[in-house]
Amino acid sequence: MTVTAAPVSSRQGKPQTRPANPAFSSGPCAKRPGWSLEGLSGALLGRSHRAPEGRARLGEVIDRSAAILGMPEDWRLGIVPGSDTGAVEMALWSLLGTRPVDVLAFESFSATWANDITAQLELDARVLKAEYGELPDLKAVDWSRDVVLAWNGTTSGVKFHDAEAIPAEHDGLVICDATSAAFAMELPWEKLDVVTWSWQKVLGGEAAHGMLALSPRAVARLEAGPAPRPLPKVFRLTSKGRLIEGIFCGDTINTPSMLCVEDALDGLKWAEGAGGLKGLIARSRANLAAIEKWEKTSNWAQFLAVEPGIRSNTAICLRIVAPWFMALDAETRTKAAKKIADLLAKEGVAYDIASYRDAPPGLRIWGGATVETSDIEALLPWLDWAETQVRTEFSA
Repeated sequence: MTVTAAPVSSRQGKPQTRPANPAFSSGPCAKRPGWSLEGLSGALLGRSHRAPEGRARLGEVIDRSAAILGMPEDWRLGIVPGSDTGAVEMALWSLLGTRPVDVLAFESFSATWANDITAQLELDARVLKAEYGELPDLKAVDWSRDVVLAWNGTTSGVKFHDAEAIPAEHDGLVICDATSAAFAMELPWEKLDVVTWSWQKVLGGEAAHGMLALSPRAVARLEAGPAPRPLPKVFRLTSKGRLIEGIFCGDTINTPSMLCVEDALDGLKWAEGAGGLKGLIARSRANLAAIEKWEKTSNWAQFLAVEPGIRSNTAICLRIVAPWFMALDAETRTKAAKKIADLLAKEGVAYDIASYRDAPPGLRIWGGATVETSDIEALLPWLDWAETQVRTEFSA
């Protein structure tokens, strides 16, 4: 049942309705509705992940993930160390170097990939930049080059919305960081070559484990010859010129947490019961729709992504545009925005919703599938209340 709380003014006092779950962090994200530790009671603790039972559960995570996401059967999917960051770095270090690279940098993590490619790998690369809230010019991308992009900007609230921009036939590989998109957005698998994500985002899993999906074209690149640089063990995907198939069957490169594995399975089973990918996308879009309805009448908040078509339905980023706020100097704006987030956390209605440190000062509300729309709706009057309190303080 959806509970809608009407906006209130400071004279009316604090809103009466509180979110049942105040966890709106963008990672690690809210656990699935109804989650409890009891759901992990069957975890394979004290056992080797290489035992038949351990391998089976790791393989089950791979199989259920691929099925829910609709991943093509000829792709390989493996569990790798280092969360999404580890998965992306494995792809960059193992695959890039045989042709020039275009990198789309429109938020902090894609900017990190651009820095790694240019400053660490020192490749022939073009960095196509955009400010927070915008996308680079997609017409400027050269798809004959390898292309690195984030499908969703976790820190900017902007998603790569136009699959048509990627040619069906392209000479280079398309490496896609999909950590805050997987399970909440459609991914055009037929136009991508590498897709990465982690357990800690849309399904609310635990951190430190990454997922690496490879197309046949990516596998062919790996097997065409050794990487053009030395690779540490945790990055190696081939042995004697062949793909290490075990990585994609449950034989992980390093030791995973079997407690986290059980939690990942719990989230995947919940996702299946929630309608699979279509159901997960619908839940996330409903969360964005609730905030869009509120934002249209807000006199102080605006989406960082002004253009609706590129607006993320998971990492929902707001900037503060109230006249009192804009009259402050840059340092004081940052303090005022943080004060709003801190006040909401103190009240126990929203944790960890300050904007990312490199983004314009504002708020970032996670709207992934594990977040109930009723909790989003209950939060919104509290945003107005907190802004009123902070406005009074900073306008005094």
